[in-house]
This record gives sequence, C-alpha cells and structure tokens, in this order.
Amino acid sequence: MSALGGMATMKLIPTFKDHFISVGLYGMDLNKTKKNKVPESQGVISGTVFLVILFCFIPVPFLSEGKAGETCTGFPHNEFVQVIVALLAICCMIFLGFVDDVFNLRWRYKLLLPSIASLPLLMVYFINFGNTVIVVPKPVRALLGSQLDLGILYYVYMGMLAVFCTNAINILAGINGIEAGQALIISASIIIFNLLELGGDYMDRHVFSLYFMIPFFFTTLALFYHNWYPASVFVGDTFCYFAGMTFAVVGILGTFSKTILLFFIPQIVNFVYSLPQLFHIIPCPRHRLPRLNQHTGKLEMSYSAFKWKDLPKLGQLILKVAELLCLLEVQRSREGEDEFIKCNNMTLINLVLKMLGPTHERNLTVIMLLIQVMGSVIGFGIRYLLVRFFYDV
Repeated sequence: MSALGGMATMKLIPTFKDHFISVGLYGMDLNKTKKNKVPESQGVISGTVFLVILFCFIPVPFLSEGKAGETCTGFPHNEFVQVIVALLAICCMIFLGFVDDVFNLRWRYKLLLPSIASLPLLMVYFINFGNTVIVVPKPVRALLGSQLDLGILYYVYMGMLAVFCTNAINILAGINGIEAGQALIISASIIIFNLLELGGDYMDRHVFSLYFMIPFFFTTLALFYHNWYPASVFVGDTFCYFAGMTFAVVGILGTFSKTILLFFIPQIVNFVYSLPQLFHIIPCPRHRLPRLNQHTGKLEMSYSAFKWKDLPKLGQLILKVAELLCLLEVQRSREGEDEFIKCNNMTLINLVLKMLGPTHERNLTVIMLLIQVMGSVIGFGIRYLLVRFFYDV
C-alpha cells in the first residue's frame, strides 16, 4: 500500500501543478536565474495520499480481533483509539499547515498551531498511559533519586516536542530538496530504530510507529523526487507541519520521544544557532536563505545589516562571542558617527557556506543531507553505546 501510495504521489504532483498555479499557490525560486512559477504547498498532496493509505489500512491490524457484527469482548480499543487520534492530529496539522501556506501566518501563530493540533494526542496519552515518571540519569541520581514524576510538566514537554518537530524542519530550509530530504532521512532512521527494537519488550509500540513511518517514507520519497534540484515544486509549510507532527505522533504514542530527538541533531544545532535571530536579539530578515551569485552560479551566504548602536547589550555580546568562535562573518563600516554591521544570517546552511565557501545549490543540498545522515549515525551511537553511561540497560 505504501509503495502504491508513493507511485500515486509521483503521478499526482505533476497532474495538479497547473491547478495550484491557477489559484495563486506558487512562488519564484529566488536562487535561479529564470523566475518561473513553481507550485507551492505540494506537501498537501503527499499528506493526503498518506492519509488515504492509513484510512484503508485501519482495519488490517484489528482483523484478527473479530469480525463486524460480532461481540468483540477482547477488542483492543485502546490501540484502536491511538491509531484514530494519531490520524486526527496529523490531519489537523495538514489542514493548519495549508492554512499557513494560504494566509502566510506570523511566527507567533506558527508556534501556536502545533500546540492546538497536539491536544487530542495528549488527551489520549493521558487516558491510555498517564505515565509522567522519567528515569533519572545516573550522574544526578544522588540528588533526584532513580525516578522523578514530572506531572503536568511531562505534558508540557510533549506539547513542546510537537512544536519543535514542526518548526525545526521549517527553519532549516531555503534550498531545493532540503525539507523533504531531511524528513526522508529522519523517517528512515526511525524505521531502522523500530526494526532493531521489534524483538524487545515494547514491540507493539514500534509496530505502531511502523504503521505511520513506512507510508510517510514512500510518499515523501515521491515528493523529494519532484523537489530535488532543480525543483519543479515547493513543499510548503504544509509538508513541514505534516512531517513534524507525524514524527511527534510516533514519538509520543510510541513512548520513545527522547530517541526521536536524537535524529534531530542537525535541526537542534540549527535552532540553537538561530536563536539570536529568532528572538530578534540580532535583526532577522524575513528570508534567510542563501543568495545566488549570478556570475558564478553558486550560492553564497546571505547577510543581515544594521547599526551597532541599535543592538541591545546582549546582542552585542553574542555578536562578539560568535565572531571570536568563527561562527559569524562580521563586516564593519562607518558612515559619519554611525558604525554599520553586516553579518551572515544565523542558519546552519549559511554556516556551512561560511566554512566551505560559495557552493552550487545541488552540491549544498547533498552536503546538508550528508550532515543529516551523520546526525542519525551519532544519534544511534548515543542510543546504543553512550546511553550505558547514563542509564541501566
């Protein structure tokens, strides 16, 4: 079913391209010399196919539990509700992501939408699991004990996980293939992790995760094909929200949310590096994607320009420390009494360009995806090797 869904996505995207353009859902690729109309929000197609696959799949895990019309005293209602509410959360996120693409919402709303969509997920977790106890790492057990009940803070953490997963993919963007590519690698990492854990004590939770990750992988693979350089479509915020919520769903209901975060190492690095601009401590332009050099055909760092005196004290300190650590390229100029600052935008893509110099967009995407693969390898290393130093396994 997932393979058929992937083929359907492959065919549907070019079929509906003109329809999206005709209603104004298109954009211009800023890093191309030719400014052709490129259809936006194609994540709604892969997301819709994904939902259709899982809607058709709903009866399959429960067929052995009884037939329609019979009394199913042993029917696993809790597991059935988990599947339904997971689909509800993902469906809500696809809808809200499409709304964002159409109305171009402000960032404050982008943070709010995943919280709303995750509410049914958290309610079902409360009813089915209700477990808010975490195992304390060995180095701090002398202070906190071996276990700690977080209570409502655990639900705050899970809500923040949904917000992080959706927006982390969204802010590591700006070049062809990067959004779909990183989601594809993360989903492949989760599938591998689930397969490795099938023989363990929590097999059912990993099987549940595979129900969602396998169709997600195939539909995203088709979207990635069309979004690869030179992109014939853009995935839009719809896909970023859909992908992030799908990862959050399997992490929360599969109860391996900490492991999910291990596969987001590049996104975490990008988020931390971006914090000064995201919180406007350092001025943040609307678009932080790299800029095309028309003469060389290569991408170069994009910059933010501002007056030194307009920076708050914290911003000045961050700028000096980042420059000292070679994390920023800072250019200074003076006009009269005013000192002007020009620094590269604080994204992982611009940081890679700072280290490597001007790079062709296709090669830059390959490098970023290799970093994503390295992040997953490190994640597996932490999960299966380094974890022994912090937990009893």
